[in-house]
Amino acid sequence: MPRFTPDEIRAAFANSTDFNELFDAFEDAVAQRIEDVELYRLLFWNHSLGPDELCLFGEKLAREFPGIAYEIYMWLASVFEVTYSSYDNFELAIKYYRKAAHAKPTAPDPYLDACDCYEPDLNIPPVDVLLEFLKEGLEHVTNKKAILMRLSHLYHMIGDEEQSNYYRDLADDIDRPQN
Repeated sequence: MPRFTPDEIRAAFANSTDFNELFDAFEDAVAQRIEDVELYRLLFWNHSLGPDELCLFGEKLAREFPGIAYEIYMWLASVFEVTYSSYDNFELAIKYYRKAAHAKPTAPDPYLDACDCYEPDLNIPPVDVLLEFLKEGLEHVTNKKAILMRLSHLYHMIGDEEQSNYYRDLADDIDRPQN
């Protein structure tokens, strides 16, 4: 028998600072098979939770509800990008963008959003990590032009005009009619 109603779960996720209460509400939501991503977003934005706790909740949700794993991973990545960037140099954001890409390989958003994390003055996350990730994405995404353009842009930002032009030309070739 549920201990929390959906409204009580929502209130706990939004307002509680007690980890035990949050954990109990979370476990109850999972037991009730609540797959509402919006509900769990409240939990992910709860500022009383640290990165380890967010990872714990997110990983459990993705295992329990594979159908919403992509949304969970994308949301976690964006939370880590915005909230914890100064603490972990975007490592957790990139980790969850990778997990989102694995959950939905043809979607370009994990690759493109990961690039939005890039801080060129600090090289955070390391540009080689982003370049590798984008190149992996080329093998899977349906909208290759967006990935190619982002590769061109990143190479331009680091001063490698030869590679920048190469990827820009590949992107331009996508629009050209084939003979």
